[in-house]
Amino acid sequence: MTNPVQNASDQGMNTVPKPSKREAWFRAMRPRVFVASFVPMGIGAMLAIEDGAFNPLFFILALIGVMCLQTTANLVNEYADFHRGADDLKEEGQGMAIKKMGLTPQEVLFGAIFATVAGSVIGLFLLSQSGPLLWAIGIGGVLVAITYTAGPFPLAYNGLGEVAAGIFMGPMVVLGAYYVMQPEISSERLIQILLVSFPVMFTTAAILHANNIRDLEADRAANKRTLAVLFGREAARVEYKLLLGACYLSQVILVIVGWMPITTLLILITIPQARRLAHIFDTETAVAPLHAAQGGTAKLHGQIGLLTVIGWVIWLVVGALIG
Repeated sequence: MTNPVQNASDQGMNTVPKPSKREAWFRAMRPRVFVASFVPMGIGAMLAIEDGAFNPLFFILALIGVMCLQTTANLVNEYADFHRGADDLKEEGQGMAIKKMGLTPQEVLFGAIFATVAGSVIGLFLLSQSGPLLWAIGIGGVLVAITYTAGPFPLAYNGLGEVAAGIFMGPMVVLGAYYVMQPEISSERLIQILLVSFPVMFTTAAILHANNIRDLEADRAANKRTLAVLFGREAARVEYKLLLGACYLSQVILVIVGWMPITTLLILITIPQARRLAHIFDTETAVAPLHAAQGGTAKLHGQIGLLTVIGWVIWLVVGALIG
């Protein structure tokens, strides 16, 4: 005879609470990786402060605009990966709000359009206050955000994800952050700004590459040709270490040539953490520890950016006190 009490208990145990829309959108937007916006914007702010050109209002608007474009990229990635079947075999990862959280593809697509429009409106205002170079940066940013996983030649599906994200969320955002506050820029200063953003570029690419190492098998099954899929796990492990090593090496070189203050070498205290992350990617193939290490890579990126800004502030304050 069936026990109704036991049945009710079993049903209660098997019922998983449905996530709220807010939780689903939070996951789809992936705010954990907004550090990729904060870091280059922080470097751009330091360069502007150094030149006496910092404008708090324009900086905040530019930051919101960059976050909108990053949200566009995240939501387009959510939409495109779902439709291309790239999420089918994934066990862990950012997003997957359509697969796991109940958002519809139409809702995610509308969110991407809204984020694009919001970022573009802010960009148009800043363009009216700065100069034509912002056209190229803004249009390039929108194109990268959309074509990262969408369109006839999605960048992330053709081995260009790390390159695109590294360049846009590194040199282009740093330059854009500076330019909206100081549109009068010499060619020499332009080159310095682009080179100063290289450490950011390398760690941004490392975040994406860590993501692709974690998803290697699922991406291979979905024919998503990331660099990890194209060259295999061993080569991907080497690339991860090269990206992190290039971050530290480039910052040391920038200090030696005098384009970054010596106090920004505070980032060197994060080397043990970088080595621990590299060890995880070198020894693990299971998704769960690789997922944690991918999050650790984003955290490392944020710490390096924060320490760079702190070191720069220390240098400016000491210089003001001495001078």
